[in-house]
Amino acid sequence: MTPMRRDVSSAKRAQFALLVMLLSLAGLASCGRKAPPTPSGTGRGARTESEIVIGSYMGTTGPSATFGQSSVEGMELALAEINDKGGVLGKKVRLVVEDDEGKPEVAKNVVEKLIEQQKVPVIVGEVASKCSLGAADICQKSGIPMVSPASTSPKVTEKGDYIFRVCFTDDFQGWACARLAYDLGFQRAAVLVDNTNDYSIGLGDSFSTAFQQFGGSVVAEENFAEGDKDFNAQLSKIKGSDPDVIFVPSYYQEAGLIATQARQQAMNQTIIGGDGWDSPKLTEIGGKAVEECYFVTHSYSAAEEPVMQRFAKAYRLKHGHEPDALAALGFDALHIVADAIQRAGSVDPKAIRDALAQTKDFSGATGSITMDEHRNARKPAYALLIKDGKPVFFKKILPEGETQAPASAEKPTGTTG
Repeated sequence: MTPMRRDVSSAKRAQFALLVMLLSLAGLASCGRKAPPTPSGTGRGARTESEIVIGSYMGTTGPSATFGQSSVEGMELALAEINDKGGVLGKKVRLVVEDDEGKPEVAKNVVEKLIEQQKVPVIVGEVASKCSLGAADICQKSGIPMVSPASTSPKVTEKGDYIFRVCFTDDFQGWACARLAYDLGFQRAAVLVDNTNDYSIGLGDSFSTAFQQFGGSVVAEENFAEGDKDFNAQLSKIKGSDPDVIFVPSYYQEAGLIATQARQQAMNQTIIGGDGWDSPKLTEIGGKAVEECYFVTHSYSAAEEPVMQRFAKAYRLKHGHEPDALAALGFDALHIVADAIQRAGSVDPKAIRDALAQTKDFSGATGSITMDEHRNARKPAYALLIKDGKPVFFKKILPEGETQAPASAEKPTGTTG
């Protein structure tokens, strides 16, 4: 019996050795195979010679996620229009969107990734000024043009000549909010600012300056920090100053809570905000507390301008709900970038930068856009009133010194046809 066991053991060892050899050969063969190609299109994937890749970074998750989500939906609509008309320079356009979670440090990382790994020649982003400011330094240093859809802090484009925006700036927006408040007959304003957010600080400063220039007085100035949930102490101090209007230049999360807590303290003053209020979440959070309040923003879905009407109709068909101003700004930003690449005749970043700087009278979903010498878009603001749980048009506020022009009947220019 013993010799037989040795023979069986030897046979098994021989079989095992043969199996190891076959597996090794298979492994060597697989090292030489190419991985299956990733199909191109919206999102990540292998670059092909027949496409142009444009990068974007947005906070599609995090505390202000609706801003990034709306902007991406607007860009997706623009992307479909561009590619349906043959793309740019005879090539399809692919959009690669990175989520920065609404965090400045993450924004820097994903922008570096877009530049170093995706090798994008131009970037669209961000919405939040706090995220754009750090990332703008990287784009400027790398010589990659960056176009912000909605970062309104004046400091953003001050980062350098490769940084652009398609929205108005906070100095104008604050002035427009003050103009609105004063024209409504208010004389005594209180200001409640998020002192951790450059957007909120800048908007509060410009409102206070303009409101006093118009003849009003600022009777209280209080601060909070992003993420705060309890504003009762600040509101109690504001209540003691007896204002007739309260300006809250915050994002929608805090605005809804502030309005709710103000009403709980029997404060019935009108509350006014800026474009940071422009989200469906505002009325979900604030409910009846934000009724009859106002905010200033970049566009609105029921605008009288034909271009805005066409955009809103196309957006509803694609996404199934009404667009907000952030969606319209995302739409305009991607169209303007595609138009600049087409006019540049190249994907060379400097050529794109030069073409962006020459953008003039681009008819978009947020109005006619011309880049001024500081790479900012000069355009009107829209004041909306919250009525029956929805924002409705109240008035258009033009930049100082401008008069109302007839509504344009033109389609968006450039690649949109």
